[in-house]
Amino acid sequence: MRCFLVIPSATFLCLCLPLSATFGGGADAKGRTGIAVWDTGQPAPAVLPLAKNNWTAIPLEKTADAFMGDAVLSNGRIALVLRQRAAAVEVHAVKTDGAVARIRLCLQSAASAPTVSLERAALVENTKGGATLQATFKTAKGVEVACKFRIKRGDSTVQAEPGTGAGKLRVESSGRYVVLPDFFADDIAIDATRLPPALATIDLPSENFVLQMTGQGDAVAMSVFENRQQDVKVTLEGSGDQRIVTGSEIGFEGKKIWVALLHAPRIWHSLELKSADSGKIMPLNWKMPFPAQWRVDFTRAGDLTDSWEMLLQDQKDGAYLKPSWLGSGDQTLPPDRHRWNTVLGTFPYPCWSDPSGQGYLQPLKSKVLQFAGPVVVYPINRVKQTPLDAFTVVDVMRNTLGVAPCEHILDLEGQKSEYKGRATCGVRDKLTPIYANNQQKEKRGEVDKTLDEGLIFVKHIRGRITRYVEFGHKMREYLAEKKKTHAELADFITEMDRLTQEIDNKVAARAAKIKTPEHVAKMNEEFRKNVLDYDGPDALQRCRDYTQALVVIGDNQDELSGECRWVVKTLRQRAGILLARDPRVEPIASEIRARTQQALRNPANHEGARH
Repeated sequence: MRCFLVIPSATFLCLCLPLSATFGGGADAKGRTGIAVWDTGQPAPAVLPLAKNNWTAIPLEKTADAFMGDAVLSNGRIALVLRQRAAAVEVHAVKTDGAVARIRLCLQSAASAPTVSLERAALVENTKGGATLQATFKTAKGVEVACKFRIKRGDSTVQAEPGTGAGKLRVESSGRYVVLPDFFADDIAIDATRLPPALATIDLPSENFVLQMTGQGDAVAMSVFENRQQDVKVTLEGSGDQRIVTGSEIGFEGKKIWVALLHAPRIWHSLELKSADSGKIMPLNWKMPFPAQWRVDFTRAGDLTDSWEMLLQDQKDGAYLKPSWLGSGDQTLPPDRHRWNTVLGTFPYPCWSDPSGQGYLQPLKSKVLQFAGPVVVYPINRVKQTPLDAFTVVDVMRNTLGVAPCEHILDLEGQKSEYKGRATCGVRDKLTPIYANNQQKEKRGEVDKTLDEGLIFVKHIRGRITRYVEFGHKMREYLAEKKKTHAELADFITEMDRLTQEIDNKVAARAAKIKTPEHVAKMNEEFRKNVLDYDGPDALQRCRDYTQALVVIGDNQDELSGECRWVVKTLRQRAGILLARDPRVEPIASEIRARTQQALRNPANHEGARH
């Protein structure tokens, strides 16, 4: 039995200031930090000389109906470039030696036709708080497509607001990995090199955000959108080890889309694990650019991802902080990193950092779970020590969608774990010393209360198991109906059904040991009758006989609830992965993911919801 704690509400602060260097330095220094707008008068170079140039600066509070050359907007953190001879808005990372392009934003018409030329551009906002370009492009057939692109002071995000004819925004930012963060279970991490060569595009589940890992580990393109009616289409090119994701396409549906450029040296990191690495301590060729809740996505069998949060080591006593989500405390792990949860048992936590921010891995050596394949590391959330001027994934979400919609997506209430009664091992630890010291009569009230608390706990965990079983039965009924009407998706539906059936398989394997709440109630009745007021020489042994039988029931219930949770998490993630390979499964895959999220809400503490 273990306890699971959570992190302070300060975790979700979002302050929009330039990123500063930490841990001995990594972030790019910035020059100008306010809003600045230029008309270059001539084609701008690839690397923008923002600090010193001969361009025409447009004063604050002044707008412009047109540009003689290229339009350049900067807030000291990112810069936008709209070139006269291009049909895209470039998003540049501002660095000490200039600004380097990391993202291209391209428009598509309502008929999904790409724009091929710039028709006109105007500066419609130019204040201390932000600057906005209004751009109109044309498709090859002459259809006009318009959009407003806005940056705010000190922010890392471009806001794209659709105008006439705008159907989709294409976010071009090449790289090997795409990640869909999952706050309930495990991320979906797509490795372009592991996808079938015949796939030129894939569809990913629409979850309001998608991360494209780009640059040399120094940039992440994060798209955030209100539309959840359509999936995100991702395009690929190349073959073998050179295969990459080239961009993502997101439907506007009349709503805004935000694209954030998170950039700093080592803002993300990847490496390849082999099965032989299991159990080995591996220093990473990577150091945190700033303290944060860094997510580590390991690859396991079936191209599934297992998501962990990297531990942060305390310099004073060598213990580790394990960041969590909800806002009421942090977990602490001992210097040996040993941890326990259902399913895995006791194990050394597999990812951590030392006080300087240096990262390490020790892939699990377990019969239950093995890691092999790509590992991706990125900053998902804040911790107390995160600099106020650093951005994480959750910061961008809150800063774009707003606090209330972001918390709805995170489903903070659903993330909260529940604890009721007293764990069965806690019952044992409470009753044993009472009977060992022959205090059962004077502490009769405590004993009686402890018996009730143990039964409450058993009923609580059994309730979670029953919830998973009911979920499984309803899911299999749903899949059986879909199989009748979608014969062409038989392979997908059969795999989803097989995974769901594992819930019943897990329950059957432990049915004899978990007993029933009614059985435990009968045990309590017998205890009150034969042990509660008994002070004979074998009273302690009678107590131990009861608590031992109770702990066996409790342990097996805990393990079973954790096993059921793993099945549901796997089903959720696998549905998303198979959707990437076959967009025809989208309606069924989306329904599976929605149902699994409901099933995963409000776990019991002992399910090990967050490793």
